[in-house]
Amino acid sequence: MLLTFGEIMLRLSHREPLTLNQMLPGMIEATFGGAESNVAFSYSRLGGRASFVTALPDNKIARSALAQLKSQDVDVSKVKFVPDSRMGIFYLEKGANQRPSSVTYDRAHSAFSECSFSDEELAEALQGADRVHITGITPALSKSCFEASKRLVEMAHHRGVKVSCDLNFRNRLWKWKSGTGARELARECMPEIIKYADLVIGNEEDAYDVLNIALGNTDLKSGKLDLSQYSNVARAIVEKFPNVKRVALTLRESVSADYNRWGAMMFDAEKDQVCYAPLSDGQYKPYEIRDIVDRVGGGDSFAAGLLYALDVEKFATNLESLSFAVAASCLAHSIFGDYNYATKPEVMNMMKGSVSGRVQR
Repeated sequence: MLLTFGEIMLRLSHREPLTLNQMLPGMIEATFGGAESNVAFSYSRLGGRASFVTALPDNKIARSALAQLKSQDVDVSKVKFVPDSRMGIFYLEKGANQRPSSVTYDRAHSAFSECSFSDEELAEALQGADRVHITGITPALSKSCFEASKRLVEMAHHRGVKVSCDLNFRNRLWKWKSGTGARELARECMPEIIKYADLVIGNEEDAYDVLNIALGNTDLKSGKLDLSQYSNVARAIVEKFPNVKRVALTLRESVSADYNRWGAMMFDAEKDQVCYAPLSDGQYKPYEIRDIVDRVGGGDSFAAGLLYALDVEKFATNLESLSFAVAASCLAHSIFGDYNYATKPEVMNMMKGSVSGRVQR
């Protein structure tokens, strides 16, 4: 079973690319999301067993969020309810053309960010888990969230439970240590978590912001990536953290808010093997994602797909596992909301080359 630990929030957004000033006052759509709940949702929908642990107020909004997770058989029985608290909120402006998407947070003093978890509660959450997945967002929220994250992965490691970490740097969140900048604080705290991980997930910006490992000379906007630089970053992460066995980095070329090229690479330290996906005639050829419906949660859908491929489906090769993850996250870009509703058969069809979007009857 996969255990994820983090904050779930109310997401307020519009399906059209409106600015926040255009949306309010007016009609706005409420959904739910958060990196760790996104992973649990997608992982479970693909066919894995997932558990999500968080802290929430005991009200109808929070119960609705949990009901949606339970609809995909995510175990939420270990969720902690905090009286007289609040649920975090984020507002999403969907970008268009050269205007990027933008997130406005309203999550200060949320139930999760101010909640403490005892060792007994964390140990109970770990029961039945064979992997813990955590992201750089959770320890960024508060000192107590960092300490709980650190204790959770340490306990998991000592129990023989695998740990995966998505670096997920958020500059607006690392604010809880006075006099310390966001990047500096992330670099101080995240190694204390990553040292217990066997799998690290991220992108080129995360590697620099969190670990001070630079990509080198490559222009993400030119459409020409120096792929060798990514393998160098992955190798540098493994050298810094010997417990890490695999590093997966997403390769996103953002041509505009509506048009991205999407793929990934993975380095297997034990096999000293690097692979890229997707491939065409044996060469890396990213998915051309035009007219993006929603890109928020795209990285989480990649993480969920990769974890499912490695731990549940157990494909014979790293390339198959990576290809599955990239296909799953590509499909997520066509689905409104944080959650990836793509199913395993749909992902497998894309892996086999079904990318035309033709009507299926």
